[in-house]
Amino acid sequence: MKKSILAGIFAFAAIFSVIAQSESENTKPKFEVKVITSVESIVPMGLGRSRLISANAERDYREFSSDQTEEDNTRNKSKRKDIRVKDFEETKLLNFYNVTGIRFQNIAANDAVISSKLTSMLANGWDLIFVTSAVESDAGETDEQGIFITRYIFKRRL
Repeated sequence: MKKSILAGIFAFAAIFSVIAQSESENTKPKFEVKVITSVESIVPMGLGRSRLISANAERDYREFSSDQTEEDNTRNKSKRKDIRVKDFEETKLLNFYNVTGIRFQNIAANDAVISSKLTSMLANGWDLIFVTSAVESDAGETDEQGIFITRYIFKRRL
């Protein structure tokens, strides 16, 4: 009788241990996400700067977040200097424009460099899951600013 009770306790402990371990593994992220951003200048006369940016540092968004409620709408007190990343990879790209206007060779060169980065990411086990682009362009005669930005979002299994 004692042996069967003892065996039952060990069986229960083993099952509980497996369940607890399984639950703790379920709370861990199964994927990591990485964002690569290309910023290509569309400033006339080729005066802008174009880059492919990839952060090497990690940030936990929760450190810079606050919950706003009707009862408590305290201002988020995160410091910009704490959010800023100084450890990143910067790859030079060419501007879309030069003195004579749009430069198609520069666009082709940027495509080749970006393709190389994307191919490297895929070779390192990352899957491209989403791409999004936006343009801030000429808003009139006095606005000589403009960028074309693309974000490539990758994930890979941990």
